[in-house]
Amino acid sequence: MEIRVPEVGESIVEALVAKWRCKDGDAVRREEPVCELETDKVTLELNAEADGILSILIPEGSTVAVGTVIGAIREEGRQDAAPPHAEAPHPPTSPAARRMAREQEVRPETVKGSGKKGRVPAGDLLESAAAEETGNGGEPSPPVPAPPQTAPAEPEREAEPVLSVRAEEPTPHPAEQELRTTRTPMTPIRRRIAERLTEARRETAMATTFNEADMGRIIALQRKYRDHFRQKHGVSLGLMPFFVKACVEALKEFPSVNARIDGDDIVHQHFYDIGIAVSGEKGLVVPVLRDADRLSFAEIERTIDGFVERMRANRLEIADLEGGTFTISNGGVFGSLLGTPLLNPPQSAVLGMHAIQERPVALLGKVVIRPMMYLALTYDHRIIDGREAVLFLKKVREYVEEPEEALLER
Repeated sequence: MEIRVPEVGESIVEALVAKWRCKDGDAVRREEPVCELETDKVTLELNAEADGILSILIPEGSTVAVGTVIGAIREEGRQDAAPPHAEAPHPPTSPAARRMAREQEVRPETVKGSGKKGRVPAGDLLESAAAEETGNGGEPSPPVPAPPQTAPAEPEREAEPVLSVRAEEPTPHPAEQELRTTRTPMTPIRRRIAERLTEARRETAMATTFNEADMGRIIALQRKYRDHFRQKHGVSLGLMPFFVKACVEALKEFPSVNARIDGDDIVHQHFYDIGIAVSGEKGLVVPVLRDADRLSFAEIERTIDGFVERMRANRLEIADLEGGTFTISNGGVFGSLLGTPLLNPPQSAVLGMHAIQERPVALLGKVVIRPMMYLALTYDHRIIDGREAVLFLKKVREYVEEPEEALLER
């Protein structure tokens, strides 16, 4: 039974064989995860479709086209021969080792690498070249003594002043230089993130406006209804539902922030699919809350928790990431105090949340300590004017500072 790279989406044409969960020749069971693939959008697992013996054809770290056979399972009880293994590639060499191989006229494939996964560092090539230069059954030839030389006597002369010369730093040996750096290829997800961020910089007119919100009311509501909310809905009451609802209400009042540019047209979207930026080990993904205006606080929390769980289990689907009219990114969970989020094209705006910090502020003529959060709105100035951006962010702040208790659905 062949193991193929499945079709994930129309826009995905290749995948990285990121990790084999089992070794070549291991016995596997049906539905057992055997391989982890990475595409430029999602990470997914391949499960064994039958009990049998695993045969790996494509090693980890290889990028292959969709539909490629990367392994096979010889089902138990069948006598079919295991498929032939792919020809083993030459051992990998570092750039310094390849350069040295050319200089020393040594073929890297003839050298047994001592590095990880058979990697051939420059030191192995040096030892191989030195071994080839020795004769007599591998023992070095005895050195030929040089004839003695006597230096002619020179007349005495006055001592010249000694000039202080700064010695140049020695050039690191290639083998040592290799240890100072590590080169690894980008994962498909990281490569796609880089492409999209570069595209956003190049094709949009990004600008950012800032404001700050007093989080005291929300914190008080969380403390007051925390236990009741968990008992009733089975999830915790976090900050994100408040901001999702605040953004939806503000988007209704400022529809251009929820619009996008398509060629020479402006497309106004009369629905509210809110992207929630979620950071994982392999990069940032933005799953989408569909029709967020129709979701309750509890539904928002459960949906976000589901995104996080599926991302950790590598079970996010392309459909979870497509679309979205507006994005919210919470850098505050990592301690960010202030920052400028980048657009997620073709969306026209993104809200950046930051850490809550107690700060002295003026309130009713007095200086008081309040839990404050900086907010940042990055927007596409081609479609959103500065006035609209400022007023939109001001409206978000007002909804956050005075949340409607009825939204909690106690």
